[in-house]
Amino acid sequence: MPELPEVEALAAFLRENAVGRIVTRVDLAAVQAIKTFDPALSSLAGLELTGATRHGKFLDLDVSGLHLVVHLARAGWLHWRQNLPTAPPKPGKGPLALRVHLEPREGELPEGFDLTEQGTRKGLAVYVVRSPAEVPGIARLGPDALELDAETLGALLAGRHTQLKGTLTDQTVLSGIGNAYSDEILHAARLSPFKMADKVTDDELLRLHTAMRETLTGALDRQLGQRAATLKGEKRAGLQVHARTGLPCPVCGDTVREVSFADTSLQYCPTCQTGGKPLADRRMSKLLR
Repeated sequence: MPELPEVEALAAFLRENAVGRIVTRVDLAAVQAIKTFDPALSSLAGLELTGATRHGKFLDLDVSGLHLVVHLARAGWLHWRQNLPTAPPKPGKGPLALRVHLEPREGELPEGFDLTEQGTRKGLAVYVVRSPAEVPGIARLGPDALELDAETLGALLAGRHTQLKGTLTDQTVLSGIGNAYSDEILHAARLSPFKMADKVTDDELLRLHTAMRETLTGALDRQLGQRAATLKGEKRAGLQVHARTGLPCPVCGDTVREVSFADTSLQYCPTCQTGGKPLADRRMSKLLR
């Protein structure tokens, strides 16, 4: 799933390549992706794309005061295209969800971008709104993960008798962190994903805050300036434990282990994070404090 660094990098890419250009047409290929009807998607045609920003994991394109807001969900992505087909795409064919055509620069081929989603579970969501706050997911967002100081993070964790892994990925608590970077942050902070948020000590809080900032800013530094097509690869290349089950931990050499749930999993290093003790799989495990 694209998280804070990837969505911020996509926004930066669009600020460089799309902002200042006129939207000539928007093609909807996956009807289930559009979540609003007023303003109509067609109302974007003829307007200038004037800004690109991020709210948590939502991408927000300002189109002359209207906002095309996108949540890429688990398997969505943005692909920059040159020489876009002129024929409208056939609904329901392939991974394409939405295509945005931009007015070509003088002497150049038509350009624009596709929003696609792989797999059968469709979660990519597109909104056309007058204000980003009209998007329910944005209205519920907690503070941005990159804007928190340690004191504010501590206040958010206090009184939450929930596991750190789930707390970090709860967008109503703090926004921008998903499955991958929560694994990376907890590994860097040397904390168990199952530790309860309200049991974090002052020293652990400082480690967690430092790990959060360094992990997210490090990923963002690596990805800013990249083309949209290379961002996924850059993310994978920088991961220490996430999606590395069975491989040696880059820090201590222990084997990275996994805990599986119904539709997701987490990865961790026992030596770095749980005192050398493997976590029992699934929700029947005894939580490490």
